[in-house]
Amino acid sequence: MADTRKSGFVQVRGAAENNLQNVDVDIPRDSFVAFTGVSGSGKSSLAFGTLYAEAQRRYFESIAPYARRLLQQVGAPHVATITGLPPAVALQQRRGVASSRSSVGTITTLSNLLRMLFSRAGTYPAGAPHLEAESFSPNTAAGACRRCGGLGVIHDVTTELMVPDPTLSIRAGAIAAWPGAWQGANQRSIVNGLGIDIDAPWHTLKAKDREWLLFTDEQPKVFIEPQADRIDHSYKGKFWSARKHIMHVLSDSQSQQMREKALRFTESMSCRWCHGSGLRADAMEVTVAGCTIAQINDLSLREVTALLRPLTEPANTTSGYLDGTAEVAARICADLVARIDVLLGVRLDYLNLGRRSTTLSPGEAQRLRIATQLRSGLFGVVYVLDEPSAGLHPADSEPLLDVLEQLKASGNSLFVVEHDMGVVRRADWIIDIGPAAGEGGGHVLYSGPVAGLEQVKESLTGEYLFGRAKALDRNPRQPAGWLRLSGVTRHNLRDLSVQIPMSVLTAVTGVSGSGKSTLVSQVLSEVVRHWLEVTPEQDEDAQFDVEMVSVGVTNVGDHEVINRLVRVDQRPIGRTPRSTLATYTGMFDVIRKLFAATDEAKAREWSAGRFSFNVAAGRCPTCQGNGFMEVELLFLPGTYGPCPTCHGARYNPQTLEVSWKGKNIAEVLGLSVDEASIFFADVPGAARSLKALREVGLGYLRLGQPATELSGGEAQRIKIATELQRARRGHSLYLLDEPTSGLHPADVALLMRQLHALVDAGNTVVVVEHDLDAIATADWVIDLGPGGGDTGGKVISTGTPRQVAANGTSITGPYLARRLEFQE
Repeated sequence: MADTRKSGFVQVRGAAENNLQNVDVDIPRDSFVAFTGVSGSGKSSLAFGTLYAEAQRRYFESIAPYARRLLQQVGAPHVATITGLPPAVALQQRRGVASSRSSVGTITTLSNLLRMLFSRAGTYPAGAPHLEAESFSPNTAAGACRRCGGLGVIHDVTTELMVPDPTLSIRAGAIAAWPGAWQGANQRSIVNGLGIDIDAPWHTLKAKDREWLLFTDEQPKVFIEPQADRIDHSYKGKFWSARKHIMHVLSDSQSQQMREKALRFTESMSCRWCHGSGLRADAMEVTVAGCTIAQINDLSLREVTALLRPLTEPANTTSGYLDGTAEVAARICADLVARIDVLLGVRLDYLNLGRRSTTLSPGEAQRLRIATQLRSGLFGVVYVLDEPSAGLHPADSEPLLDVLEQLKASGNSLFVVEHDMGVVRRADWIIDIGPAAGEGGGHVLYSGPVAGLEQVKESLTGEYLFGRAKALDRNPRQPAGWLRLSGVTRHNLRDLSVQIPMSVLTAVTGVSGSGKSTLVSQVLSEVVRHWLEVTPEQDEDAQFDVEMVSVGVTNVGDHEVINRLVRVDQRPIGRTPRSTLATYTGMFDVIRKLFAATDEAKAREWSAGRFSFNVAAGRCPTCQGNGFMEVELLFLPGTYGPCPTCHGARYNPQTLEVSWKGKNIAEVLGLSVDEASIFFADVPGAARSLKALREVGLGYLRLGQPATELSGGEAQRIKIATELQRARRGHSLYLLDEPTSGLHPADVALLMRQLHALVDAGNTVVVVEHDLDAIATADWVIDLGPGGGDTGGKVISTGTPRQVAANGTSITGPYLARRLEFQE
């Protein structure tokens, strides 16, 4: 048989992963290849589920029979053959690592080099012992501060919280942190017995007495005389300072109510023993270029390079530790500077090494990972990237594309799943999947140079790539009022004042790190919660708890028009396969009741609970109703594989014997939203949820789709759909964080119509957004900047999209102007 393999191409034959329809496609190596198509069309199934999965499978086969056995459990991609496939590296889109110990330095591994620099070439105090590199890490036992465990933060009481009203006397309850009832009376009697006036206003007491009462660790015992109005016998009472009482409750009490009360008198603060560094004192005595490692971690990356660049020459390096360390320091510093220069090239110069990963925007985290790969020195590999432009301002996308070009120039291939048409235009080759999502997709509509896609009429990507798509046609709304914030100070927001219009759709824009999410997701959210007297625990729509700290808001108006706050972000709707689309929307309750109402279920005396995969009676005993088994891989991240007993059905055979309209419960969960909308057309409770899901473009998802398979954009749209199906009255404020992230332009248009429908219903919508199509449809724009980090945090421009587009000082303006012109 003749060899039909093409030189320089990856040849895929018979790809049938997820919704792919036996796809055959040739993909050029050593090229920038963009995989496009509407959300759910099959792009990721081809790029990640097929190409990267096969590369990973081949890697496992090369290392050990044990790994091969595990891989047979997790499954290989559904594809006939793939030839010409090099090793692959996946860079998938995800938010900052949810760990208080993860930082910019650990993500980029720059912290490892910096610790080595201090260990090998730092200036030590005279007579100080040499410290190993781990002694300069707050994440190791050798380096962590003994008080805060390396976190740099402690939870402790403050005088202001323990004594909220210093005009009160001790008898009147000045020390609010003390217990109530008899225990509080006991403490007052003891203090009186110690000779301290419990009837004098707190602020008139001696400073040393106030300090002792609140913070001492001493616990003297005082003889208490009988008091007719309180007790009828004498006793010896033991004194507890306010702080000691609070810490005792937090460490020993089993009462959640008492613990919650005690927490009201504490707040997070910098550890006073390590001054927030998280390090032991001996590590803080070692310096490089006159700075401790904590001081260097607090410098911006731009300042770090300025500090270390002179040390890249051995003649400029001195050390008090060992002779000959100058060359060691020079080599380490040269490597550090070279690595940081790459980060500067993608406009991350304002970050510092100690910045917690949880505070990074998705765009910042993505650029960190890609820039780190550029320094890895790999060549001849395929980089499979998941929407590298997601979460990026157009101005940030340009340097990122330059980094991608460098990766390609180094001898690598770039297979990029992408929705940003600006990025797609820079590709050498485009593979468009479609024409629709789910069952309506999975076909290769076009594979070739970008310009050729213009001739493919059925391609929605082509409509937007070449300007044929119609812009959303509507009349801009006028604000019904204004919510005014002034004196806002948090992170890089410094004494910021801004007016947010009511009853319109507002887009908050600016480059990555300019302060958009801080303003909307933190400050505005907290202020409105405060008005509504809603705590994060009470707010059913809050997707994460906000750290309650002072935001310095001094003036607010027009808040009476808001009676409800809805926060929608891209956090997962669940973290295991047990959480599904049906369970999150509440549709599953309706479905289970339908099955419980069947004659077969009634005959067996089964309730709706029997049809829940979370109940032991009905679920598969092997996978406990997950449908998947978690497979742990030594030295590698764990993964999920289908249950060998139920093969993903989640239920035991007996439960699956009951059917409704000819389908058992597992078959119903296997339906797509589009299919289910027909199947449940006469069931109002399910039809309403399904209609909302289809309106936000999620008709291709399966009802039982595990949360682990959903993208951040899909999770956010599920939350929006769940909100849309609720019939509510009044004026709600909707806060959304990049709702278009991960969406094809056609899906962006669909989503924006739904958000505008919320405004038409009398609500206010505020979105943090980078997508120019979405921004162009907004009624009002608030542009922050001009840069990121310390160079941002200011309101640069406000007004209609056209007004901001005409503002010459706005970085967003020129890009928005071109988009408005392109749409006309």
